[in-house]
Amino acid sequence: MGSVAVLGSINMDLVVRVPALPLPGDTVLGDRLLTVPGGKGANQAVAAARLGARVRMIGRVGGDEFGRQLVAGLREDGVRTADVIVDASEPSGTALIVVEHGGQNTVTVAPGANRRVGEEEVARLRRGLGRDDVVVLQLEIPLDTVMAAIAAAKDAGARVILNAAPSGGIARRPVPFVDLLVANWREAEELGGKELERSVGALVVTLGADGSKLYADGRMTRIEPQPVEAIDATAAGDAFVGAVAFAIARGAHIPDAVRLGGAAGAAAATKLGARPSLPFPEDLKRLFGIELDDVHD
Repeated sequence: MGSVAVLGSINMDLVVRVPALPLPGDTVLGDRLLTVPGGKGANQAVAAARLGARVRMIGRVGGDEFGRQLVAGLREDGVRTADVIVDASEPSGTALIVVEHGGQNTVTVAPGANRRVGEEEVARLRRGLGRDDVVVLQLEIPLDTVMAAIAAAKDAGARVILNAAPSGGIARRPVPFVDLLVANWREAEELGGKELERSVGALVVTLGADGSKLYADGRMTRIEPQPVEAIDATAAGDAFVGAVAFAIARGAHIPDAVRLGGAAGAAAATKLGARPSLPFPEDLKRLFGIELDDVHD
C-alpha cells in the first residue's frame, strides 16, 4: 500500500448557514458563526487519513492562532505535518462560507500563507516520494507550484490526482502527467472538455446528486450516485478526492476508486461543516454497506 502526499491549501473556514444564498446587494440573517479547520488541501488530506491512508501534508500556515489550530487539527486526524511551514510574515488562509438550508454554498477565500507555497514545499514533497505513492494537488496555491509538483511526482514515478478547483488557472491549458483530473461540471466546461480530456490519463466530472462521469481509455463510464438527504455540500468534493486517493494508494483501479469517492462525497453532504463532515469507515458502512477492507486491486 502506498502513501498519500497532499500539497495544497490550509485554511480556517468561517461558516454561516442561511435560509437562502444572498443575491448581490442583499443582507441575509444567518445562524451562529462556526470556525472550522479547512482548505481543500488539508480537507483532502484528512479525508484520506480518516479512511485509513498514510498521509503527509505539505503546505504553509501563518504564524498566528489560526495557524496553530490548523496544524493541531491535522495531527488529531493522523496527518503527518512535519512538512507544513509556519510563515510569520503572512496570516493563515481563511475561507468565508455561506451555506443555504438545501446544502448549496458559496465560498470566498483569502489565501494568506497559501499564496507563498513554492519551491521549498515542492522540495519537501519530492523527498521520500516513491512509485507506490499518490500525490494530490488542487489550485488554491500558485499554479507554477502545482506544475512543479506534477513534474516532481512524475520523476519519482508517483501517481498524480489534480482537483481542478478553482479552475481558472488552467482553463484551456493541457496538464500532462496527471493520472486523474477531478472537476465538477462547471469547472469541466471552463477547462475545455475534450481538449483537457486528451491531455490527462483520466478525467472525472462530478455531478453532485447525479453522480459522476469518468472519461478514460476513449470511453465514458457513468458512476451512479449514492442517494442521501443533503444538508451541506461544502466538503463533498474534498471527501471525494480524499477517498479516491485512498483507494488508488490501496491499489484500486480508477473506476472503483471513483465509486468510493462518490460514496464518500455523499456521506459528507449529510453533515454540516467541512472538516466535521469528512467520513470515517463506519459512516460508509452505516450509510452504504461499504467495507473498506474490500478496497484493493
